[in-house]
Amino acid sequence: MPLKYAPAFGVAASLLSLSLLSGCTSLPKLEARPSSSFLPLDEARETQLGQSASERTARHPGVSGLYLLDDPRGAFAARALLARTAERTLDVQYYIWEDDLTGTLLLQALLDAARRGVRVRLLLDDLGNSLPDNLLAALSEHPNIEVRLFNPFKYRSLPWIGFVTDFSRTNRRMHNKSFTADNQATIVGGRNVGDEYFGATDGTLFSDLDVLAIGPVVQEVSEDFDRYWASGSAYPVDRLLPEAASDTLEDLSSRTARIKQQPNARTYIKALEESSIVTQLLSGELDLVWAPTRLLSDDPAKGLGEASQKGHLIDQISRIIRGSERSLDIVSAYFVPTRHGARLLTGLADQGVNINVLTNSLAATDVAMVHAGYAKWRKQLLEAGISLFEMTSNEKNASPKTSPAPLSSSSSSLHAKTFALDGETLFIGSFNFDPRSATFNTELGFLIEDAGIAQALHRTFEQEIPTRAYQVRLSEKNDLYWLSKVDGQTKRHDIEPNTSWWKRQSVKFFALLPIDWLL
Repeated sequence: MPLKYAPAFGVAASLLSLSLLSGCTSLPKLEARPSSSFLPLDEARETQLGQSASERTARHPGVSGLYLLDDPRGAFAARALLARTAERTLDVQYYIWEDDLTGTLLLQALLDAARRGVRVRLLLDDLGNSLPDNLLAALSEHPNIEVRLFNPFKYRSLPWIGFVTDFSRTNRRMHNKSFTADNQATIVGGRNVGDEYFGATDGTLFSDLDVLAIGPVVQEVSEDFDRYWASGSAYPVDRLLPEAASDTLEDLSSRTARIKQQPNARTYIKALEESSIVTQLLSGELDLVWAPTRLLSDDPAKGLGEASQKGHLIDQISRIIRGSERSLDIVSAYFVPTRHGARLLTGLADQGVNINVLTNSLAATDVAMVHAGYAKWRKQLLEAGISLFEMTSNEKNASPKTSPAPLSSSSSSLHAKTFALDGETLFIGSFNFDPRSATFNTELGFLIEDAGIAQALHRTFEQEIPTRAYQVRLSEKNDLYWLSKVDGQTKRHDIEPNTSWWKRQSVKFFALLPIDWLL
């Protein structure tokens, strides 16, 4: 064989092999899949959570009670304690569930609930989930636990093959995050389950935002969970995986016991012991914000590319943002506005809307390629008068927490997804302002009509973010520069701060590629 044809032959052979693999293995049928639904309200109101919530919601008809969770350890404790408190059902939906310290502790909390008779439904995206297949199979074999995987990979040990043979489906992921107990209390927001989201790692720590809710919006979350649970993308793991080893759940409990003895776990055990969030929720003493709140969510058919445009969350969010009259404050870990988004934002700025955007700096981001999709639009946004802030990765620049404002805890990387408009309405959820959230991933979040919370985010931009983020500016020569404040002193950076030449050049290269639609 001539040498010049060898690479082509190799590629052809690889594609042929993958084609044969695709033909030999297919996902199981979903016919006769067990059906289930959220706990009916009359039964839910008989639980501890239900009795407490009913008393409070009766005094606030038509609105939901909300409690912001911006502290990572408090957010962990709230989930674990809701699992301990649940009496009838737990419906849990996540993009990422790590097989680490906090992931293990929360998984054990679900197993403990199931062992005392609580029905647990766990819906995980198959790309983000890192729990071993054997463990997922063992959980699903428990009589009170059902586990389903969203858009699962056919080849369990080689998931990348799925991207080659079934890209149109496997490129679509479930990015939703919700944790609902007894159809009476829920946690929705930006956090996945894992150490970096709950502040339990020495590496990247994510600044994030969740909200604990009771009242009418919980029913909306439960109904939405059922839509995803019954969708064409949700596969019961017992149809995908072989039976688990008989001692797998005992191994999980043993591992949990060992983790609890580790010094770094003590902080989280202490958070559970000291957190009063759920106790105060049950006693009616938790200081809730009562506000009209509704769930915004993608049609789960988006996971198969079958949702209409009206079923896309981006369609709802775009309409809301276009209604801005005075101010728009955006926090997005991955901010890739694209031509359409840049046109929308600059158009609003031209109409006199004061726009602030906080995203990650190149030094802080955990996905440099996504930064390239944002960097190409900076000058156009700045020229329109939009203020851009980029989160620093240096915690020494963070100011002490002085108020309950959103995002006021310090971390090395931003992960929150929220926006406020006109100081009256706030969105908190999983939606990033990027093409993946708009087109491929499914997302959800709360739209909250409360001036207090919305204005708190605006004050954060005015008071705290300038001390924790670089403000991007344009010079008279139309060059970018960055301002940071450290110990009361303002410092100017003429190149992207705390980055290497190689990293900056990589971003410039990626910015030239037509890959925004993938970011």
